[in-house]
Amino acid sequence: KSSVGNPLADRLGYEFIDADPEIEARAGKTIREIFDTDGEPTFREIERTVMHDLLNRKKLVIAAGGGAVVNDQTRDEAIAAGPVVWLKASVETLEQRIYGDVSTEERRPNLTGLSGRDEIEQVLTAREPIYASSASLTVHTDGCTIDEIVEQILAVLPNSETGGGQPA
Repeated sequence: KSSVGNPLADRLGYEFIDADPEIEARAGKTIREIFDTDGEPTFREIERTVMHDLLNRKKLVIAAGGGAVVNDQTRDEAIAAGPVVWLKASVETLEQRIYGDVSTEERRPNLTGLSGRDEIEQVLTAREPIYASSASLTVHTDGCTIDEIVEQILAVLPNSETGGGQPA
């Protein structure tokens, strides 16, 4: 999300913020440490507060954590602030991206007690309907470069000098 969010914000002349580092800064620890020491409910409370603050700002591209829109209030605020872009990828692509990131081990919590592909499949199965109902635009990212993904988003953003149509 950050790989796409930053160049997208640059093209739009907006600010870019990744919500995960914001959460970590407020908590004074990594997301994994929050989960380990305080539990998922505490993490979700911090995430909710951070997302509320970010979603009430203007001219901002936000890279939200995958679980952010599971919260009803955050989802409603995101849809209202919109557009909400779902960067959709296959389980294989997600696995490569997650485990290809050296910071994953120290920062990313285990959400299910499962590992690797099994965890990705379980989380994705639970969240896909929420992502689908929240998204004003779905971009299939498998096999696409960052620039291609950014161009797909810009092509359909409403009220954008660089975009043309309406959200999908």
